[in-house]
Amino acid sequence: MEHISKQYDARGKASGPLALDDVSLTVADGEIFGIIGHSGAGKSTLLRSINLLERPTSGTVTVDGVELTKLTQGGLQQQRRKIGMIFQHFNLLSSATVFDNIAFPLQLAHTTKEKVQAKVDDLIRLVGLEEHRDKYPAQLSGGQKQRVGIARALANDPKVLLCDEATSALDPQTTNAILDLLLDINRKFGITIVLITHEMHVIQAICDRVAVIHAGAIAEQGKVIDVFLKPEHPVTREFILEERNDAELQPWAAFKTQATEHSRVVKINYLGDVTYAPVLHQVLTAAGVGFAILQGTISRMKDVPYGQLVVRLDGEKTAVEQSLLSLRDKGLEVEVIA
Repeated sequence: MEHISKQYDARGKASGPLALDDVSLTVADGEIFGIIGHSGAGKSTLLRSINLLERPTSGTVTVDGVELTKLTQGGLQQQRRKIGMIFQHFNLLSSATVFDNIAFPLQLAHTTKEKVQAKVDDLIRLVGLEEHRDKYPAQLSGGQKQRVGIARALANDPKVLLCDEATSALDPQTTNAILDLLLDINRKFGITIVLITHEMHVIQAICDRVAVIHAGAIAEQGKVIDVFLKPEHPVTREFILEERNDAELQPWAAFKTQATEHSRVVKINYLGDVTYAPVLHQVLTAAGVGFAILQGTISRMKDVPYGQLVVRLDGEKTAVEQSLLSLRDKGLEVEVIA
């Protein structure tokens, strides 16, 4: 997506406020890319611009080497078959069974009955709905409905799967199951997934990279781990603090008062296997430096363990400085707070 802007008013004319303002994004083949933003930030408009359900006022959209914004309506319809989409509220046909809902896009593409049967049976197994193939949406739970939606989106073997708040209508346990299914699909088939959400834990669970959208513009973007550990924009920091949801978690600057003539306060980021290694104890013991952990968290970002500690180091200045160098040599990121 290059320099995408979207402007409209209540009458559908391009004279109102900008819903998207000069947005440029590149999503790599096979990755899971997350777009996070508050309600009204423009994330749904951005996602729907990828398959031109929302046609941008200006800018270009290119998917798999094809510039969609240049296509005729017929050409666009052909290319849209390569782009599956799943929705927050499922959008299933209420009078059709699970089987027929999944079969619907294949029938629209005039696929033979035998191929429809084989493909839908495979997809029903993939999403774990073998016992529900002849049920109607009203007989299904929210999670089961979303599994139907995912299977339907995969029916035409898309290269890209767009997820429009696909888990926000689900309870936490069901959300995790759906996220696991999306991750499994990405790994098995190499399908590129672009998802939008207002929940940071969704981004953490399965995304490789993330863009934070605010007031129709990209506030920041990058690898999830980098954006999470070193947020630059205030709205990104808001999302991270909301996700932690811990009343006891203090801003790092709050610990500056712990520093004295013989003490330094530092923030240490761990990433990868070193997160679970006793590096801090080993280095500081060897340097003759005492320490107190003032605050700490350890968690995972997709498959990557990470940790953040705020630590007070007590000892001679030279020993403390040497210990900081040693910690960095061990692969830890160390920032002196005070």
